[in-house]
Amino acid sequence: MRSVTMKDIYQHSITQKYVRRSGMAHAISVAFHAYELALSYKVNPDWAAKAGFLHDIGHYQWFRNGEWDYQLYRAYDIHPIKGAERAHKLLVRLGEDKQAAKEIAHAILFHTESALPEGNVQLNDLQRVIHLADEKDKQPGDSHHYRHMDKQKELQLIELIDEKIDHSLTAGMNV
Repeated sequence: MRSVTMKDIYQHSITQKYVRRSGMAHAISVAFHAYELALSYKVNPDWAAKAGFLHDIGHYQWFRNGEWDYQLYRAYDIHPIKGAERAHKLLVRLGEDKQAAKEIAHAILFHTESALPEGNVQLNDLQRVIHLADEKDKQPGDSHHYRHMDKQKELQLIELIDEKIDHSLTAGMNV
């Protein structure tokens, strides 16, 4: 039995503020990709969906003269670091298992190389799943952050992924 659902996370004011800023449609899409990849990689689909959903919770919007500036983003962004900390704190506040919160935070930390020192970082399977799920949803010009859907559709999709996770966990598909 999960102590924290995707719906619990989605409805929290911190999520609404920070995930919405980086793109709720993108977050939901990455959560679904992460869930599907988790089944292939044999990692916990609950942890994967949560990490996928929260992976950009640390985003800051890098604009210059009203336009997105990818060079500023690449040069100064630390959203994986901020996101890992913010997601961890949120999950613990919601009552998530502390080990799960730590693993989810690490997957968020390593979902992109933008804040990592250069060189090879060995990702575990959950971290790899979140990186691949994010890559799967990316669009040119970072437009994946600017897709929109109405809140009713968002909630329907969040409830659907909760159902999928519950089914997977009761069927013994977790690690």
